[in-house]
Amino acid sequence: MAIGINGNVSWGIVPIDGNSSNLAGTFYEYRFNNLKSANEPLRYQIQWTGITGLNEITEPSKNNWTGSSPSSGTGDGDIVNVIFEVYTTTDYERTFPEDWDLIGTIKKSRDIANRKYNDGTPPSGHRFTVDISRLLSDEITYSLCPIKKGTWQSAFYGGMNGGLTMQDNVLDGGGAMGSPISDYNVSRNGSFRNVKVKTYYEVINGDGQIVSATGNSKTSDLVTVINSVNQFDKDVVYYNNKFAISETVPSTDSHGFMSRCPNHNNSTTPNFSKEVRMDDEAEWLYWFQRRVGVGSGSASVNEVSRIRLHCRNSDGVTFYLKEFASRLRKPSNYGFLQNRVCVQNVSPAYINENNGTTYTNATDTSENPLTVAAYPNGLITASTNHYRIYIQYVTAIGGAVTRHTHYRHYTIDREDEKNPYAFVRFHWLNSVGGIDSYTAKRDVVEGLTISRDVIERKSADRTWYQNDTNTGTLMNDSLYHSDTMRGGDIYKGGREVSNVNAERTQSVYTEPLNQLSAKWLEEIMLSPNVWIEKDTDATAQGNKLNPYLRPSTKEYIPVIITNSDIETVNQAEGLVKFNIEYTFAHKLITQRN
Repeated sequence: MAIGINGNVSWGIVPIDGNSSNLAGTFYEYRFNNLKSANEPLRYQIQWTGITGLNEITEPSKNNWTGSSPSSGTGDGDIVNVIFEVYTTTDYERTFPEDWDLIGTIKKSRDIANRKYNDGTPPSGHRFTVDISRLLSDEITYSLCPIKKGTWQSAFYGGMNGGLTMQDNVLDGGGAMGSPISDYNVSRNGSFRNVKVKTYYEVINGDGQIVSATGNSKTSDLVTVINSVNQFDKDVVYYNNKFAISETVPSTDSHGFMSRCPNHNNSTTPNFSKEVRMDDEAEWLYWFQRRVGVGSGSASVNEVSRIRLHCRNSDGVTFYLKEFASRLRKPSNYGFLQNRVCVQNVSPAYINENNGTTYTNATDTSENPLTVAAYPNGLITASTNHYRIYIQYVTAIGGAVTRHTHYRHYTIDREDEKNPYAFVRFHWLNSVGGIDSYTAKRDVVEGLTISRDVIERKSADRTWYQNDTNTGTLMNDSLYHSDTMRGGDIYKGGREVSNVNAERTQSVYTEPLNQLSAKWLEEIMLSPNVWIEKDTDATAQGNKLNPYLRPSTKEYIPVIITNSDIETVNQAEGLVKFNIEYTFAHKLITQRN
């Protein structure tokens, strides 16, 4: 038994489409853009051409049922509803749809009927359109890499992500002691999702019943979404030529990293350089890796054997950061799509700690975190003023080396910290879905905001006192069951505090900022996720117990920015300063009465 549909279905509007599609005459050409924002509309449309003469104002009818009688369960009918199933994963090679995550199902009846502008006639067929962006924006959060690590453990599960807290006591085997069923009992990477949509249909049969149809299912092309936002006044929403790193060598300063920090250009000479400190252990570069090559075993010049971050400091020393590369797929022909967000630590402390492996261009095929000619005093030394970084590809055939991103420029800030008020280092989810950082150093202020819940209880009897019957013997001492003095219990009663609510508040000023820096740092105020670095007894314990996962004694502590307004441009004054006001997300814990 099989129930089918009358006519045919095809994709209409989809997030990714080519010049030769049926949309080529509708929208601006070339929409083949694999990387999308989860916070922009992501429309999927099914077009149905049914019986002859069907148009948008034609109602689906039971009279169009063909084949056997409805009771036999066979035949073809008009489509009434299209069911869109939305699937996501970080590992797109998993079997679809069985091993992908079904995050939502949308049942959609046909769109409101339209008419052609030139002659008033309705277009042929029916269209069924949904926007799945709301589902996806709830799926993506952030993914922090632990401080002082080179990259996260898994490209599929990310780092310290903002997903759901998973149940972690699921065991197999008998008894209380067993083995965990899942190696990674955590949410998948919070920085990106690969997305596909699959469709099914409901039709009207000869008895006027709405029944499920089989066959004619459509599966969309894969797109990847990141947790970015675009502003109407300045941003485009097409990311392939901006943040997607692929085998194509950029001709302009368009390919880059997931940050709006202005420390990038297409020249070895910086026009803006981001300040980092020698003791910084977490300075991140995030990017979307589309491909590592396009070859299929042939003599393609784009077939890539390795990918790395090429770094060069002001002393003329070249070195390579490539711990992230061990998380990429390594097929035999290197012609493999990646479709994932990557991250690499480029901080001075991380670079110096991983220094020491001898580098030779011809044999640089290891997965060491960093390769360089060994320098005993580190790569970022007292004489280093700045360094620059870009992504470099090395082809498998001929060993050609090409630059595939713009440069990122960093300047060493050597100002001593003031004691006892240390500088405050912020990290935040930026508007492109990566993590940015900044160290604020001026006029630190700390305090408490406190409120109390007060109740009133019955006061004790102050008139009658218990008699003193103590004769000095041990037996008579036992008459006093406690130190309560009946009639004199005035240490309690009346108004009492049942609970204290306390928050630790702080503020700090930035350096004077030019317009470029101020426009970038306003993202701290706009981000829903902000952290500061803290070095405490608790974070030191984490480093002691598991130095592999927590290689630093510092940890991310979430904070809430409380500024209600900031000034980013002041024509009269020139440079501006931000006063960043914040409170800790974890409240101070107090006792209940």
